[in-house]
Amino acid sequence: MTGRPATGQVIKPDKGRRSFALRFSAYGKREFLTLGRPEDGWTTVMAERELAVVLRDIERGVWQPPAPEPEPGRDPLFHEFASEWFEAKRRELAPNTARSYRNDLTNHLLSFFAEHKLSQITISEVDAYRQQKVREATALATAIKAGEPRIIEIVDGRGRHYRRQARPLSHRSINMHLDLLSQILELAVDHQLIATNPAKGKRRRLKASRPRPVYLDSAEHIAVMLEAAGELDRDPKSRTKGRRAAIALLMLGGPRASAAGALTGRDQDLANGRIDVAADKTSAGTREIDMLPLLREILTEHKAETNTGPEDPILTTRNGNARNRHNLRQRVVAPVVAKAEEILAQRGRQPLPKGITPHKLRHTFASVLFAIGKDPTYVMHQLGHTDPAFTLRVYAHMMRRSPEERAELRALVEGHDWTLGEDAAGASAE
Repeated sequence: MTGRPATGQVIKPDKGRRSFALRFSAYGKREFLTLGRPEDGWTTVMAERELAVVLRDIERGVWQPPAPEPEPGRDPLFHEFASEWFEAKRRELAPNTARSYRNDLTNHLLSFFAEHKLSQITISEVDAYRQQKVREATALATAIKAGEPRIIEIVDGRGRHYRRQARPLSHRSINMHLDLLSQILELAVDHQLIATNPAKGKRRRLKASRPRPVYLDSAEHIAVMLEAAGELDRDPKSRTKGRRAAIALLMLGGPRASAAGALTGRDQDLANGRIDVAADKTSAGTREIDMLPLLREILTEHKAETNTGPEDPILTTRNGNARNRHNLRQRVVAPVVAKAEEILAQRGRQPLPKGITPHKLRHTFASVLFAIGKDPTYVMHQLGHTDPAFTLRVYAHMMRRSPEERAELRALVEGHDWTLGEDAAGASAE
């Protein structure tokens, strides 16, 4: 079923207006577009043709509002110019990228630069912003270490408010803010509003180390994560359920956290063992994931317990809302990791690697696929990647594992009986 066709009208020159113009609605917002004057050659027929082109582009979802024309001597506030830039840019972006840009603008860049005129954003001011963010990150890290974390209120893309612990920004995150600032100021340079881009160049960036790879690739650790999630689901004091299904989906299906939260009953084809990922970070992220037997079993149990309908989210909070990436990180993965560590300590087993997050569980999925003999091209497609570097790095890591370790992992995820290797079994018996 399609929506109503886009409509609009031609505004002709009159006593108060010298130019032809178009008035129309685009994406829920009223728009007004000036064309040209009769003395420049514009006619009613030309204006009507232009309106038809605009309405066709709106229906196809490709129409963009024109970028603001440069105005000699204009020196707008950063808040004004950045808002115009974002409104023109956001329809070119993937939904997750648009949300990320909005967050970085609203919660970071505007809090510092909002009242700056573009001419006042100098190299010194850009450096001052970077230094302030480093100080804030250091203070947050110190507070967390002292057991006094700061709790902040977040508003998600649907206008819902929730609270979470503030996390220190990494150097990489701060550099991403500066990259966004540089994008915006580059347009100001193009429009001759400023002479040079003060946020451009490596000298404005922090030295950022590559994140340490985290591999959760042993059958025991995967099994304990699922065991811990199941124990938390059965705990009568637990305020939320469905952690086992969420952990299984992240570890054995590999969607990004935001994509996992967006999945509905319609997206999981349990009969044929497939998951359709439509909402993801990149166009390559739109893909079909083949369910591993263990994941299929767990999601089938979860559907029976929750009676998930076609339009219902698969992973829900206690209020029935879809889990977002923050909720998955704090309400699912963090408590499950803590419980799994507790179980492993009680058994005298090797602890989990540090730094497990929903995104790191994608590494688990890649490792599992290589353990069961899938080739790198298949793994890339299942992960929704276009760059083979990450895939090959995980492949090289997994190939360093012994054949026995890979066999244990294969047996677990394919739903067969599996046992720990001889050394591990002996240690467990002790």
